[in-house]
Amino acid sequence: MPRKSTKTQETAVKAEPEVKKTAAAETAAKKTAKPAAKKTAGTTTRRKAAAKVVESVYVQYGDSEWDVASLVEKAKAEYVAAGHEAADAKKVTVYVKPEEGKAYYVVNDVDTGSVEL
Repeated sequence: MPRKSTKTQETAVKAEPEVKKTAAAETAAKKTAKPAAKKTAGTTTRRKAAAKVVESVYVQYGDSEWDVASLVEKAKAEYVAAGHEAADAKKVTVYVKPEEGKAYYVVNDVDTGSVEL
């Protein structure tokens, strides 16, 4: 009977190193594997906050001040009043000339006009 226990002990001794190798291999695999990118609520919040940025541009000359966005809207309205479709305006460029009291516009690099400041 002592032989049975010896074989069992030998089997147990042989099995232990294999388990340790497997655990070591798993640990090494975990170290070399790149961690998955985590999505955090903070990242999403920052992106949403960046999307809510409000921009305003003003031209100041002497004692006067003009909002550039309103000048662009005036130019578009003038373009439509001249008989054009609003959807046709793909590119609107506005040149502000405060010394003349006017903003000149060019629509689609072709149509021109001016609006009073």
